[in-house]
Amino acid sequence: MPSIMAASRSNPLLNSLPRFLTWRSLGFRTICSGRLGFAPSDPDPEPPVSTAGTKFLETFREEFEIGSRLITFETGKIARFANGSVVLGMEETKVLSTVTSSKGDSVRDFLPLTVDYQEKQFAQGVIPSTYLRREGAPKERELLCGRLIDRPIRPLFPAGFYHEVQVMASVLSSDGRRDPDVMAANATSAALMLSDIPWGGPIGVIRIGRICGQFVVNPTMDELSLSDLNLVYACTKDKTLMIDVQAGGIAEKDLEAGLRLAHPEAVKYLEPQIRLAAKAGKHKKDYKLSLVSDRTLEKVRNLTEAKIEAVFTDPSYGKFERGEALDNIAQEAKRTLEEECDTESLTVLSKVVDRVRKGVVRNRIIAEGFRVDGRRLDEVRPLYCEAGYLPNLHGSSLFSRGDTQVLCTVTLGAPRDAQRLDSLVGPPTKRFMLHYSFPPFSINEVGKRVGLNRREVGHGTLAEKALLAVLPPEDDFPYTVRINSEVMASDGSTSMATVCGGSMAMMDAGIPLQEHVAGVSVGLVSEVDPSTGEIKDYRIVTDILGLEDHLGDMDFKIAGTRKGVTAVQLDIKPAGIPLDIICECLEPALKGRLQILARMDQEISAPRTQDHRNSPRLATLKFSNDALRRLIGPLGVLKRKIEEDTGARMSVSDETLTILAKNQTVLERVQEKIDFIIGREIEVGGIYKGIVSSIKEYGAFVEFNGGQQGLLHVSELSHEPVSKISDVISVGQQLSLMCIGQDVRGNIKLSLKATLPQLKSKKNNVTEEPVPVIKEAPKVWTSVGNLPNEQEEQKLTDAELMLSRSTVKPSTSSNPGFLIRSAAECDEEDKTVSLNQGSKSNSKTLRATKRDRKRKTKVPESDDSDASIYSSGHSSHTVDRLNDEDAKVVSPLSAKSLKLGMKIAAKVYQIRALGLVLDLGNGVRGMYRFETNGKRDFEIGDELLVKCTSFSSKGLPVMSLVDDE
Repeated sequence: MPSIMAASRSNPLLNSLPRFLTWRSLGFRTICSGRLGFAPSDPDPEPPVSTAGTKFLETFREEFEIGSRLITFETGKIARFANGSVVLGMEETKVLSTVTSSKGDSVRDFLPLTVDYQEKQFAQGVIPSTYLRREGAPKERELLCGRLIDRPIRPLFPAGFYHEVQVMASVLSSDGRRDPDVMAANATSAALMLSDIPWGGPIGVIRIGRICGQFVVNPTMDELSLSDLNLVYACTKDKTLMIDVQAGGIAEKDLEAGLRLAHPEAVKYLEPQIRLAAKAGKHKKDYKLSLVSDRTLEKVRNLTEAKIEAVFTDPSYGKFERGEALDNIAQEAKRTLEEECDTESLTVLSKVVDRVRKGVVRNRIIAEGFRVDGRRLDEVRPLYCEAGYLPNLHGSSLFSRGDTQVLCTVTLGAPRDAQRLDSLVGPPTKRFMLHYSFPPFSINEVGKRVGLNRREVGHGTLAEKALLAVLPPEDDFPYTVRINSEVMASDGSTSMATVCGGSMAMMDAGIPLQEHVAGVSVGLVSEVDPSTGEIKDYRIVTDILGLEDHLGDMDFKIAGTRKGVTAVQLDIKPAGIPLDIICECLEPALKGRLQILARMDQEISAPRTQDHRNSPRLATLKFSNDALRRLIGPLGVLKRKIEEDTGARMSVSDETLTILAKNQTVLERVQEKIDFIIGREIEVGGIYKGIVSSIKEYGAFVEFNGGQQGLLHVSELSHEPVSKISDVISVGQQLSLMCIGQDVRGNIKLSLKATLPQLKSKKNNVTEEPVPVIKEAPKVWTSVGNLPNEQEEQKLTDAELMLSRSTVKPSTSSNPGFLIRSAAECDEEDKTVSLNQGSKSNSKTLRATKRDRKRKTKVPESDDSDASIYSSGHSSHTVDRLNDEDAKVVSPLSAKSLKLGMKIAAKVYQIRALGLVLDLGNGVRGMYRFETNGKRDFEIGDELLVKCTSFSSKGLPVMSLVDDE
């Protein structure tokens, strides 16, 4: 074969030989090793292989720009069997929306519309982290996006259309820069336009943000993180369908400006949908509509209208009494129709009676301006507020508005308790959660609790948006917050009652809110011209009842503070409401909100200040990673043991330990266990728990602070003389001891008697005060008070802690660091010292020298007018520069010689948020707290003349500027 191929290449004529002259036609197979081989007889020749044809997918596409973003509608390529399907693309994000409808006749009296929105992880190139590695039940975000699609499309289905309709929207790809929810709503509108389902669209849905006072159309996720407004607006060509707002306290006039900007931008989505439907849309099918005949409507109206009007004009009826009276009227009409054998009217009786009720209520509100319960149109129902209803909890409140009642509770947790989010866009965690529950007993019905409910998720999210605007930043308040809203009774606007109750519960828990948030629901009752469909007359109703919500045209929920709006949700029943009427509702909503805020302030106007026993504590401690490894133990055994014993929870990160304790007592227990395992920096005056390891004639050695040893001298056992050490303590005994310094050999000196109360002296009957017990406290976030002095005092305690951690260290201080020695080394040192004792003359000289030194350093007691000034070990010109001629410079300074009223020349060592850390000399540190209107522009190294005014709970001197006095 290679020779033939070579021959073919060398002689191109061989390639053009006819078939009968080729080797194969003569029966030869090939040429092998110079010999001809015969080919076997050929079987029947195979038929030629047919290739598959190319399928052509007819695709229709529309492109347009909104807010400098290129948007495309595409249909015909995928999901071709669906009644209507559209893929909407914006940059690298694509969303598919499909619609289908049942074929059979409807036998129901409502529209069974179902909207399913799904975000699968493949859209961002990620495998789900679940056990089965696949998506599970719908998440909260998916339910909320489904509601966002449902709310604007539902009012546009024709009256009497009760066929089942299903919308399924799914994200095909996501670049993480765009929120797909608005894209899915517009894709659903286009899919309905392409289908044969009767629908009064198209609609346009737009998102508006505001950054630095400038509105942004179709903002990205990064832009939304900087925005104080997240407005989603849906409309037809001339009417509003849906509004959803989350804001940071935007003024009503700015919100109105955003709405008026959103409408023309949303209308830009309509024309491309109309053009696409003209190219690829189906002819609208004639579905059977369940309409009520005029004869039936007139007959039922004559039977029930007068009686229904009598019930609604009597304001003494309560919710259930009114409902029972209306049911009795319907039953009387039913018996009358049964006697007449009017089957047609009996089939639609409940629907017709409801229409008669609606007409009676609406006509009375428009004509007379009176409502069902006798209130004026702008009147808010009576309010009841109670903060701290459940004192055993972190925070709680009870809020009632009319017959609507909500119980809210607050639970505080550690940062790691934040909810993990698995969405394509947005933050990965959420530290503020509000869970809304609507049990069936709240409306006197029988039901059962199920999983996530779309209505409960929607109402809870609305209240969560409203309260999130006033939550302090994470740096100031690192807790995770969970609010539970339990509806106790429902008669309208339970979500707005949740906002009010949640705000009071947060203040009851001590969360530092600057102001309250309240919400109110505004309704609309309109009269429409049947010939044109335009509104002839209307009335705006504040704080609507559940019945007014059912019989009215809209439910406009607005929540906010005195300064502005934080959340809005608009749901309507007719096929759109003019934007002018929507904007007009903002003013009565503000008036009603201010009335509610005034009542809430009467109950609780600032966060709680008392640290009650159930107030949680969050502490953050700094340790080395080696120390944290010792705390965790093998496989986390020690850490779990501490959590089981105390009930606290600990989380460890890089050189940081975070503790969440139920109360202050639990936090102190956890700290004691941590100090015993890994120890802490030793400070003079600190109290430590230790175990006696050995007993000598001169004292005992105690193991404490994570394995360190200290000496408890016999003279420090008790205020009374001790003849035998073993009579007071024993090996293995646990003691609480105070560190009082170090001896000449570098041993840590411990004292037991310093922690015991002293007895009265028999000589002079003067009671000596015991040495104060000093406990180390970490940086703790507690309840923030409403009094400025208490708040500053709490924050100053945190600054004291940061300062106290640098007290006793082997650092640049003139005092030598602590030297830890064993008991055997101390015995050997004692022998050496006894052999090297000098003569008596040398001892006398040494004692005289000490007496002279004491005379030089003795400070005369005096009042504030001639208090002594210490030079603090700084340069000699410090005091001269401060122009205090009467100053008496005494050096060196020590912690024991420092007294109240003493004036000292100090240097600025550190600058903190609330004050200064001062270097008083010889390693002694003091602190100065900024005055309210005092000087704050200091620099490190500045020389100041200060006076000791007090000592903190840690034994640290608190100084004040002499110039400030």
